[in-house]
Amino acid sequence: MSLARATLVIVQALTNHWACTPPNPTQQKSRYHTEELYILQIAPLVFKLHMIIIWICAFFEVIYYLSTLSVFGTTTILSSVSPFASPLLKTLACPSTSTPRIGISPFFVIGIVAVVLGSYIRLDCFKTLGKLFTFDLTVHPEHRLVTSSFYAYVRHPAYTGSMLLVAGIAFSHLTEGSWLTECGPLKSNGSALVVWAAWWVWTLAVGVSRAEAEDKQMQKMFPGEWERYAENVAWWFFPGLA
Repeated sequence: MSLARATLVIVQALTNHWACTPPNPTQQKSRYHTEELYILQIAPLVFKLHMIIIWICAFFEVIYYLSTLSVFGTTTILSSVSPFASPLLKTLACPSTSTPRIGISPFFVIGIVAVVLGSYIRLDCFKTLGKLFTFDLTVHPEHRLVTSSFYAYVRHPAYTGSMLLVAGIAFSHLTEGSWLTECGPLKSNGSALVVWAAWWVWTLAVGVSRAEAEDKQMQKMFPGEWERYAENVAWWFFPGLA
C-alpha cells in the first residue's frame, strides 16, 4: 500500500463527511412526504452510517499503511520503536495470514474523483439553498424556488451528488485492492456485489421518491414559476439521462 492511497482515502473520508453532514437542523413540524415507506424515510440515518463506515475504512487502511513503512528497506519504522508495534497493527488491520493487495487501481481513482465531485455538488447546493436545505423534506417560511447554480441544469442536483458519493465509494471500497475486500468483512467478491447492488437500488429509490415529492410540493407552492422552470430544466439528476 502506498502513501498516495492512504492520503486519498483520508481526503475521500473528509469530503464525504462534509457532504453527509446536515447544514441545517430539521424542523419536524415543517416536514412533508412523511407517508413514504419507512426504509426510504431513514435516509438521514443512512448518511450517518455511510459516514462512519467510510471513516472506519480509512482508519484501517491508514493503520495497515503505517505498519508497512520501512527503515532502510528492512524493518518497519514502528518496529524500530517497538518490535511488537508493527505486527500488532498489521494484525489489527488485516487478520488474514495472506498478504493483502491493497493499492491504487483504476476503479479506486474513479471512486475518488466521483466522491470529490459529488461532495462539491452537494456542498454547492448547501450554499445555494442556505437555510432552505435540510436532509428531511421541509417547507421553510421563506421558501422560494431556487433555479441558479447546479439547479439551472438539473432539478435535484443534491441527489446527483449523493449518487456520485455512492458510486465513488463503491468503486473505491467494494472492488479489489481495498481494505474491505482484502481484509475486511467483504473479502468474498460475491458479498461486495450484493452490498453494491442493494446500496444502489436503495439510493435510486430514495432519489426518485423524493424528487417526485419535491416537484409536487414546488408545483403547488409556485405553480406558474415552477411550470416555466420544469420546461427549461427537464432532468432530475443528470442532463440528458434522467
